[in-house]
Amino acid sequence: MALPMLQVALDCESTAEALNVARQVMDRVDVLETGTILCYQDGVKAVSALRAVGPDKIVLADVKCADAGTKFGKASKDAGADWMTCINAATVPTMVNARKEIEVQVELYEGWDNKERMQEWLNNGIDQVVYHQSRDAKFAGQKWGEKDVANVKALIDMGFKVSVTGGVHPEVLKLFKDLPVYCFIAGRDIRNAEDPHARAKQYKDEIKRIWG
Repeated sequence: MALPMLQVALDCESTAEALNVARQVMDRVDVLETGTILCYQDGVKAVSALRAVGPDKIVLADVKCADAGTKFGKASKDAGADWMTCINAATVPTMVNARKEIEVQVELYEGWDNKERMQEWLNNGIDQVVYHQSRDAKFAGQKWGEKDVANVKALIDMGFKVSVTGGVHPEVLKLFKDLPVYCFIAGRDIRNAEDPHARAKQYKDEIKRIWG
């Protein structure tokens, strides 16, 4: 079983802050995420800045596109992104138009569990999804559990490459030990750590321990 990747979600207030974290964790992460908050603050120039400091990394533009897939896809690609996100509520044509420009991840929020619609994504070459617990739900007390594991397994069984995010900590990873998770995404837990590099290393060490 392949090792899951580690993605750092840089939902920072400024590009300078994102670059500071990125430089600290560069040798421990596989994917640099230009978080939605950062995209709103500084636009796609933040994507270009992360591409410049991480030329050998996957760079994600987490724009959560809901419409105008071609424009979002082209802007993200031109800025240096390898992937961009669409929200699951976007129409299939929106996702397909984005997919013509750049690899698309579908972020799963409320109402995502529609197998017929998900099969349309697969039929159109969109095979990355992000199983997501929202930050607001986490603040309200939602925790990871067996239901999440079952949902992730069902998505993998359908043929998706599944990333897992939303208040993830190293201790959460073992819940998914029997599954080929594509990527674990951590944001605040790495960004706000006293030593972001050491915290990212904890994730990589746990990934290697479980899946290595």
